[in-house]
Amino acid sequence: MTQGGFHARIDYDEDTDLFRGEILGLTGGADFYGSSPEELRREFRKSLDVFLEVCREKGIEPRRQYSGKFNLRISPQLHEQLALRAQASDKSLNAFAQEALERSLAASGNG
Repeated sequence: MTQGGFHARIDYDEDTDLFRGEILGLTGGADFYGSSPEELRREFRKSLDVFLEVCREKGIEPRRQYSGKFNLRISPQLHEQLALRAQASDKSLNAFAQEALERSLAASGNG
């Protein structure tokens, strides 16, 4: 679910018998609940508005900043296969992995 360029993950909460949304990529936590898609959208907007207002009041950047670096743990066998494929493509392992991740996002419609 998306509102104003912000994305949320929706899960079912068995304890409350409601759907729970969590807004992703924020510098803090913001969630919302609803029993229908319409209610989820409305509560998403309310929760996001409150979060953004608090950020404005406190002078906080609402979106989490990313460094562009992360560690990835994979099996030694997969590491070897990727390194060999990257070499065969005359690319660094980093460039090869970045292109593969970009292709994966584009194929899933999130790129």
